[in-house]
Amino acid sequence: MPTIERLHAGDARQAAAWDQFVMDCPAATFFHRSGWQRILERVFHHRTHYLFAVQDNRITGVLPLAHVKSLLFGNALTSLPFAVYGGVAAADEASATALEAEAERLAMSLGVQHLELRHMHKRHADWPAQDLYVTFRKAILPDEEANMLAIPRKQRAMVRKGIKNELKSEVDADVGRFFSLYADNVHRHGTPALPRRYFEALQREFGRDCEVLTVTGKDGRLLSSVLSFTFRNEVLPYYAGDDLAARDLAANDFKYWELMRRSCARGLTLFDYGRSKQGTGPFAFKKNWGFQPQPLSYEYRLYKRDAVPQNNPANAKYKLMIETWRKLPLGFANWLGPYVVRSLG
Repeated sequence: MPTIERLHAGDARQAAAWDQFVMDCPAATFFHRSGWQRILERVFHHRTHYLFAVQDNRITGVLPLAHVKSLLFGNALTSLPFAVYGGVAAADEASATALEAEAERLAMSLGVQHLELRHMHKRHADWPAQDLYVTFRKAILPDEEANMLAIPRKQRAMVRKGIKNELKSEVDADVGRFFSLYADNVHRHGTPALPRRYFEALQREFGRDCEVLTVTGKDGRLLSSVLSFTFRNEVLPYYAGDDLAARDLAANDFKYWELMRRSCARGLTLFDYGRSKQGTGPFAFKKNWGFQPQPLSYEYRLYKRDAVPQNNPANAKYKLMIETWRKLPLGFANWLGPYVVRSLG
């Protein structure tokens, strides 16, 4: 049986071995990279527990976990907060089983209400699960025109409209323009914004694998922006923001087309449109691009609660909170938001 050890923040040798395993393991994702441990601890001050399995002096599995404790949203051990994917990534079932067993022991010793593992594929038919989310992943074809023609006709017309409107895209050196659009966007939807220092930390930690693409009008007006991650052969547009004028100018469609076009030119082969809640506008938008939803398997061990938690805007009990948040001045909401959103994950 494998032994279970812990990744110590600041141990460069351990981190390098962890990241090499993640790059080589088909089940691992961008969110399994060791850099997230530093992000979670330094930006959000969450205590992390990065477990890895060892056999014959080599890593055979990893399970990144963070302890998120909040009076408003509960007490949980999660893999991984602020990530759409997480859970166990292992080379064999023995390592996966040992990691999950250690996670359960840790969860009970911490006294959390539940353990949450955000797997892409179901591992435990008998564990309570969250069926709210799906992901959208599709191959990037090797030819630019083939990618354009693969977009369904109605959405392709929107991309061509953006081109006709002489919109321009460029890679930003920092998150300044992105954050102004993102913060305004989430405020209009009634949800708190993540702090600017979080996005700055992402760029510092992941370098070229964390890139901001921004779209402007022909007059230079700031219209739309997206922060994306790159992992192996994949591009993951992850955070985005749009000006109110973006819709009429088709800047949102143009933005994602430009990201796909640039990714094709770089030789990337998979476009991960990310997680959406079923029945929402983003869900419909991604389907209209020709992407098919793939259910995500978020699995739980419940200790001090009777049902899977629903800490998301679709929960009716947060309706009043959302409406109130929309009415807050943007500057005040941006100041207060990080104190709230750090506990959501």
